[in-house]
Amino acid sequence: MHNTDRKKLIEFAHAYRVARGKKFRLKDFAPDDQAHLGGSKDKGDEEAEALLAAGIRHMSDLQELLYAQGRWSLLLIFQAMDAAGKDGTIKHVMSGINPQGCSVHSFKAPSALELDHDFLWRSNVALPERGRIGIFNRSYYEEMLVVRVHKDMLHAQRLPDALVTKKIWKHRFEDVRAYERYLTRNGVVIRKFFLHLSKGEQKRRFLARLNDPKKHWKFSDADLRERQFWDEYQEAYEHVIQGTASPEAPWYVVPADEKWFTHLVVAGAIIEALDSLGLTVPELTSEQKKQIERARKILKG
Repeated sequence: MHNTDRKKLIEFAHAYRVARGKKFRLKDFAPDDQAHLGGSKDKGDEEAEALLAAGIRHMSDLQELLYAQGRWSLLLIFQAMDAAGKDGTIKHVMSGINPQGCSVHSFKAPSALELDHDFLWRSNVALPERGRIGIFNRSYYEEMLVVRVHKDMLHAQRLPDALVTKKIWKHRFEDVRAYERYLTRNGVVIRKFFLHLSKGEQKRRFLARLNDPKKHWKFSDADLRERQFWDEYQEAYEHVIQGTASPEAPWYVVPADEKWFTHLVVAGAIIEALDSLGLTVPELTSEQKKQIERARKILKG
């Protein structure tokens, strides 16, 4: 990958990076932003496609080094409203990654077993091993989003009454920041993505699903029910990012109205994260070098 293209991808992503949440306001980020690629949609698509293809090849090389080195792991967290394109983004951006070095975990409503544990328990057991990339399609952040919007879900967790106070969300933000700091100190690099979709574009995508029989399976009555709480979710996302953005585990508020641009920003953020690790081919020990020489002589003989 040309260094110019790599820098361009990283610059795209950097514009949407939130490393300190105190002054963050969701209204400052436009869901339909396309940076300077938006002047001509066709031209933007073409340039984005070429950049993404180059970025995917570069990511593949970096992932091979990550796996070979076996010291770091990368955790990618995706959060969004329904129809924002999490699945498609994961599919397109990670298309060149060796499946052997990558895992995807989708978090559904917690089971009875999971409700019997703390809210981070089920995420902890799904973390990527060293040398691997782990993808959370939704995550422990649901505990500060959907649970905050639907208070009955908090009641289902059966926490002691004395712990369910007005400060519970502030406390969870503190817990998550501490948890992510702990993971970072143990070699887990964390990047978090909020795919920022507009309400109008969500409506268009819902209608497209309803009008295409091949996409009916994607639609659920729950999608419409959750749409009724749009404003509450937007407020919850703003609070979550304000409370949990940090230099070691930044958020990326990714414009999601144009899927091609979403993919570009996410790819740039992943490349930036992997590049920052200074990954190299593992250096062999003297004994390993001797083994290679012995093997070479045997095969040549």
